[in-house]
Amino acid sequence: MKNPMLEVVSLLLEKLLLISNFMLFRSGATGEDKGRNSFYETSSFHRGDVLEVPRTHLTHYGIYLGDNRVAHMMPDILLALTDDMGRTQKVVSNKRLILGVIVRVASIRVDTVEDFAYGANILVNHLDESLQKKALLNEEVARRAEKLLGFTPYSLLWNNCEHFVTYCRYGTPISPQSDKFCETVKIIIRDQRSVLASAVLGLASIVCTGLVSYTTLPAIFIPFFLWMAG
Repeated sequence: MKNPMLEVVSLLLEKLLLISNFMLFRSGATGEDKGRNSFYETSSFHRGDVLEVPRTHLTHYGIYLGDNRVAHMMPDILLALTDDMGRTQKVVSNKRLILGVIVRVASIRVDTVEDFAYGANILVNHLDESLQKKALLNEEVARRAEKLLGFTPYSLLWNNCEHFVTYCRYGTPISPQSDKFCETVKIIIRDQRSVLASAVLGLASIVCTGLVSYTTLPAIFIPFFLWMAG
């Protein structure tokens, strides 16, 4: 049986991670054609390489399949709305991506290197060094990625693009980005100042709105849970 408290905490962490990256996605919306105008020298890429696109607050990953093709996990709201491959195969816009993250639907799809990178610089197999893990043979990596192509559930914490590439590359799905975010949240929760801040905000909301259930209960339980977790 699933622990309801763990499910609530997991949901809150995912929403916090989504909010923390929302401005990044939003800022990228003004330059959605940038990647289409960029050129990448793919001759140095090998089938099975992990391609890494650094962003301001996160990093996107994919597996190079050869012939200018990259397999990567991409959230997309259209997958929940239509089966029309002609529409879903188009480059995923930032709005489609954000809504896909919220409803937790994604696909492992194949795009060109240009559409995958979207104008950003590309690092190759950087995870090998940062994780210090032994990679599988490149052909095995590529075959794993090809077998997973298609619809997949999405989770910022438990099943994202980093989980996909680390499974393909090393045989184990892990996400240092998600782990780092969770550790940051733990530090915040364990800081007793968070309890005080939440109590003050709760008291202020009660003063402003009165003793109603939708303000009183959070004002009591949020500081209590933070105190217990700390």
